[in-house]
Amino acid sequence: MVSIRTENLSLLLPVVNKRKGKVNKSKVGGRLVDVNGRLHVQALDNISFELNKGDRLGLVGHNGSGKSTLLRVLAGIYPGYDGQIQINGKLGHALNIRLGFRPEATCRRNIELKCIMFDVPRHEYKRIEEDVLEFTGLGPYIDQPINTFSDGMLTRLAFGLATSIKYQILLLDEWIGAGDQAFREAAQTRMESFASAEIVILASHNRKLIDEWCNKIIELEHGTIKDFTNNK
Repeated sequence: MVSIRTENLSLLLPVVNKRKGKVNKSKVGGRLVDVNGRLHVQALDNISFELNKGDRLGLVGHNGSGKSTLLRVLAGIYPGYDGQIQINGKLGHALNIRLGFRPEATCRRNIELKCIMFDVPRHEYKRIEEDVLEFTGLGPYIDQPINTFSDGMLTRLAFGLATSIKYQILLLDEWIGAGDQAFREAAQTRMESFASAEIVILASHNRKLIDEWCNKIIELEHGTIKDFTNNK
């Protein structure tokens, strides 16, 4: 059964200061704590939730509230956390439009490398390539190195790949909502086409999108859960 559960999930990150002894508290989201004489920020504090197949969780909160940090811990990018994470199902993510891409490689090659990275069967490569190109409109640029792509083109490529490779659990960061109106509408339609059978966790400042699309909402504040809502 596809599911994801966290229990008392916490993360401390060391504060790196360019000017010794000077900390700008507005630059960090969680509270500042001293650990063995070294300053840390409590990026996540006692986060517990459970999701099952069909759940769509929206993460909301101010900049620095912990939304992206939580996604990165779940994706395995930030190790060293306390508490428990239990994930049942194949997990994929689109957390950074450049993460996992080779800038000097072509669009075609990057699609292939993503397939290799996520253990996609070789017979699926062509289907994924065709699906990504149809969604993104990047067909004319498939043999161009992606370091020539605009941020908008990279956004379409990253999202297209994240939703073409068949994951059971998908993590999406708030940059998904940063494209133009046409992309946002296409992205929302695309998510609707598969999310009823998957678990999706989406971080966004677009509360209208979260309210319309997610059946559960967590509001984070300074690394803690301020509110957990069953939306539908």
